[in-house]
Amino acid sequence: MMLTRLRLLVAALWAGSLWTVGYLVAPTLSNTLADRKMFGNIAAGIFRSEAWLTVACALAMFVLVMLATDLDAKRKRTLNFIVGAMLACTVIGYFGMQPVMAMLREAAGTQGVMDSNLKMKFGIVHGVAALIYLAQSVLGVSLVLKSRA
Repeated sequence: MMLTRLRLLVAALWAGSLWTVGYLVAPTLSNTLADRKMFGNIAAGIFRSEAWLTVACALAMFVLVMLATDLDAKRKRTLNFIVGAMLACTVIGYFGMQPVMAMLREAAGTQGVMDSNLKMKFGIVHGVAALIYLAQSVLGVSLVLKSRA
């Protein structure tokens, strides 16, 4: 019973952090900060923390699912698939796309990427990363629902 509750707690923490950062904190910062470069730097730091939280939550969930006695083999496979897909979203979306966005910001120099000729490239990479984040957020709903006993 304790492992079941812990599994649900980790799933809720993970999904809730994704929703909070992506759909509350980042938009609030975007609408509050006039300096777009400052917004980008702060948002990048927050998403970095979120990415590492994802890695920790994924590892915890893999262990909790492996140790689960209240789940049949099919449900364990389903949960492991969701956790793996969510982790893959972070690996691709953050650890893969974020360095490209950072490179574009650096190449733009002091004027900032949104005021440079790199704006379109940055927008495309950012858009793909946002779609991956959306997919991960939807998977988070599924993880919370499937983590219940």
